[in-house]
Amino acid sequence: MCLGIPMKIIEISEGNAVVELSGTRRAVSTALLEEVRVGDYVIVHAGFAIQVLNEAEAEETLALIRDVLEGGSS
Repeated sequence: MCLGIPMKIIEISEGNAVVELSGTRRAVSTALLEEVRVGDYVIVHAGFAIQVLNEAEAEETLALIRDVLEGGSS
């Protein structure tokens, strides 16, 4: 199974971005998206930002992922 993770963009530079989640930072390509800005949340999969999310969607998705990882039953 493949999983895309919501992460927040903290830096952008010529088709790439640095994203962060819980203190972990990664460099990703933004080539698949038309427009992204610092502060946007994006779904990251296989080194690419593949979709822009609003903050509420990102937080909801992250809560669901945490619940699954913790063995919850939401």
